Amino acid sequence: MAQLQAALATTSCLYRGISGPMVPLKIRGNTCLASIKSSSTSAASSLQAKNSQYQDQIVRPLGNFAPDMWGDHFMTLPFTNSELESCSRHVEILKEMVKDKLMTSKYDPIENTYLINSLYRLGVSYHFEDEIEEQLSHLLITILPQLMENEDHNLHIVAVIFQVFRSHGYKMSCDVFNKFKNDDGIFKEEPVNDIKGMISLCEANHWGMHGELILDEALAFTTSHLESMMISQSCPDHLREYIANALYRPYHKGMPRLEAKQYISFYEKDESKNDLLLKFAKYDFNRVQMLLQQELSLISSWWRKSNISSKFPHGRQRIVESFFIAVELLFEPRFALARNVMSKWYVALASVDDAYDAYGFFEEVRHLTKAIERFDMSGMDEIPVDYLKNLYETVLNISDEVEQELSKEGRSFTVPYCKGVVKKQVLGYHMEARWKHEGIMPTLDEYLENGMWSIGTVTTLALLMMGMEEAEKDAFQWLDEEKRGGQISGIACYMKEYGVSKKEAMEGYQERIRNAWKDLNEGFMVRPSNCVSMKIFKVAFNIGRVSELCYREDDGFTKPELIFKNYNPSAHRSNTALTIYNIGSIIQMHQLLRSFNIALSLLDAAASLF
Repeated sequence: MAQLQAALATTSCLYRGISGPMVPLKIRGNTCLASIKSSSTSAASSLQAKNSQYQDQIVRPLGNFAPDMWGDHFMTLPFTNSELESCSRHVEILKEMVKDKLMTSKYDPIENTYLINSLYRLGVSYHFEDEIEEQLSHLLITILPQLMENEDHNLHIVAVIFQVFRSHGYKMSCDVFNKFKNDDGIFKEEPVNDIKGMISLCEANHWGMHGELILDEALAFTTSHLESMMISQSCPDHLREYIANALYRPYHKGMPRLEAKQYISFYEKDESKNDLLLKFAKYDFNRVQMLLQQELSLISSWWRKSNISSKFPHGRQRIVESFFIAVELLFEPRFALARNVMSKWYVALASVDDAYDAYGFFEEVRHLTKAIERFDMSGMDEIPVDYLKNLYETVLNISDEVEQELSKEGRSFTVPYCKGVVKKQVLGYHMEARWKHEGIMPTLDEYLENGMWSIGTVTTLALLMMGMEEAEKDAFQWLDEEKRGGQISGIACYMKEYGVSKKEAMEGYQERIRNAWKDLNEGFMVRPSNCVSMKIFKVAFNIGRVSELCYREDDGFTKPELIFKNYNPSAHRSNTALTIYNIGSIIQMHQLLRSFNIALSLLDAAASLF
């Protein structure tokens, strides 16, 4: 089981944000970059002749990426069907018992809400989505108003109820916390000794939206007191760890499977735990883990047989990390096809990204852009160099393979949408390569507009939707209609446009991050239209969460060994310079969730810092 857990403790992220060096002609910041300008706009054949003449003496730019640290480990993990079958039988039996408990609890609103919260935090609520939705809708309309007027409910109860409703997309008023303030408008000191209540309020604060001043005040109030509790000798070890998690990696910003695993360990030590729920959560976690292990073994074998690593040794070999992204965005067993599609496309796009960003010359990759705009074998004639021909052929092969898999499930209609977003993402790569080649520093608006595509968030959502039964044609049309339309560093653009120092630019982005999370929360409270499943909204929200972990401390896709092999929330504390990295994905999710009303794509903002 330790190996199995290792498979799921390997985290990665969106792959934008790599500032790969090019030929050392001029210095920009701390990185040597090339700006090789062609004096002619010759055709591909002329460029091919030129390339042949000088190929031996050209020193290609290299990203110096760390090698794949997993090797064939996940291809050979031990697995027995009998163990999976036994675990699955236990899950089915316990599931019915838990369902009975859930249905019975609806007659007690407090018990009902507490149970839903436990199911959610333990990672098993996906078994009862319809029942939970029905119960929360009933509570919101008939019981919640009277329930919140009850002055007897303590801080823990109110904070848990608040979290449950907001985490399911219901805009419960934050005024419920006013009763914990005194006449001077300051939070009372009485709840300070209620550790669970303080932790719950701290976690609830992260669901805040713009204008909810009381939640901003509550965050400052709980943070100062919880930090004091955490260093107190009287604080039990398991609560100290729980507090650290709430402060530095709150559940709301965490990735579902990692958080479920962690909460199971917290819940197990809770004196008020329910043994049935705990047993169910453990069996279900292990069952899902075994199923994901099988998927990872298959996708790793596919990766090895594809020879992508040997074809493009200069690029990042990140099949495990790509799979982990898919898992954290959509972990439920029934979405195996979506994870398979996304993982394969991710490694293809990572190789394309590396060609534009860390290996190829603009004279070469501009022809790859033209070929991908065609997206068929005729585009091969546009490409002058062999390594890009191999790359283009790989992209086409993966596209064809994925289309065949989708056709078996009656989802081939999704392929044109996928090709469309891939083309736009590659055009984003092309624009950034052109800016570097021509020494152009774009305006912040230009940078954000292009980053909308180069960052890959819309592509990520589209790739997952290809394998989701919930995503029919109207959902893809919604996605197509709603989106708006060096690495060049976002910080550099900000500094230039606003005439500020790097420190001031970083502080400006820090404020944007805080506002972006509020935007994201507000967007999540807007219930989706009939054509868009709530599941799709949750996937979009999870992209922001993945980004929070992956780019909070460093670039987790390129350097997974620094972040994900030993995940420890309390060890990853917020840092202004590093936290900037996640803003693009967060704000992008707000655009996806709120009609795409603001400019996005700031994930590359801290590229110059690494």
